[in-house]
Amino acid sequence: MNKHHIYSTLRSIIIAAIIILNSINMNAQTTSLGLEKHSEQPYLTLNNGVRMPQVGLGLYMIQEGDEAYNSVRTALAQGYRHFDCAHAYRNERSLGRALKDSGIPRDSVWITSKLWQNEYGKGKTATSIDRMLSRLGLDYIDLVYFHQPVGDYVEGWQELEEVLKSGKVRAIGISNFDASDSIFDSLVKHCRIKPQIMQIECHPYAQRRHWQQRCAEEGIQLACWFPLGGRDSKGEILRDPVINRIAKAHGKSAAQVIIRWHIQEGFSVIPGASNPEYIKENIDVMDFALSNVEMAAIRALDKEKRYFNMSYEDQVRWFKQWNPED
Repeated sequence: MNKHHIYSTLRSIIIAAIIILNSINMNAQTTSLGLEKHSEQPYLTLNNGVRMPQVGLGLYMIQEGDEAYNSVRTALAQGYRHFDCAHAYRNERSLGRALKDSGIPRDSVWITSKLWQNEYGKGKTATSIDRMLSRLGLDYIDLVYFHQPVGDYVEGWQELEEVLKSGKVRAIGISNFDASDSIFDSLVKHCRIKPQIMQIECHPYAQRRHWQQRCAEEGIQLACWFPLGGRDSKGEILRDPVINRIAKAHGKSAAQVIIRWHIQEGFSVIPGASNPEYIKENIDVMDFALSNVEMAAIRALDKEKRYFNMSYEDQVRWFKQWNPED
């Protein structure tokens, strides 16, 4: 064994020991403060003063019908109070039905959905919101996104601002407006009401620091899809050795550590799942905290490695040729 290999091995052992010692210290501090069990979800306050549950269930790729309905019912039973769907996901009806059947008061659950590019602008936005409300079976929606920066989104945003004033929507946001600063600015710099939130791909391997800064400058909350890497990652982030060492130190899974990292970074985090065990696991993150050393170790994993890499031009072509049905 050469000297370089010996030094590298010793360095890894020292880093692992620091992580474990910091975890023990953090857990001791947490217990001494009486915070060993968090029964309540954390909330984020948006730039219009509305409070939103920080952790939610994403419904992307979850099939309308029994799969979506049962996923929502399971999540509600586990304490989820934030659900993220979209017209394009075609499962709004199952979400609304599951919420109604649960008997949980409407005002204690946060519902997010998204308008497709053919649903806004040219006077269509208000009618599209009414159709969304009908699909969900609700009187109002907590958050509505423009799903992507395609179509008449500047004109559509002006219409969405009026819907916000009507009370049918409590917050408005933009999704996937991160292709360039010019696209982001074309809306944010020319609107009367700034988006309350922007949703983009974000996880430890692609921490999107530029967009963290831009959103902070504009007072816009950052929300993360693919927080665990998504299907296309094939579990790569979940196998990361740094994250797994931290997970072992806390007696938690890699997924729980990643979700906890998002929470402590101040992001809105919406992992998707239909497996009841994963749904339960992903919200069981309120009884531990990551130390400053552990947070720094995860931040050091950033390499801007995204798993959705379609070019903006290809996205525009694809989005324009496909439209969801009512």
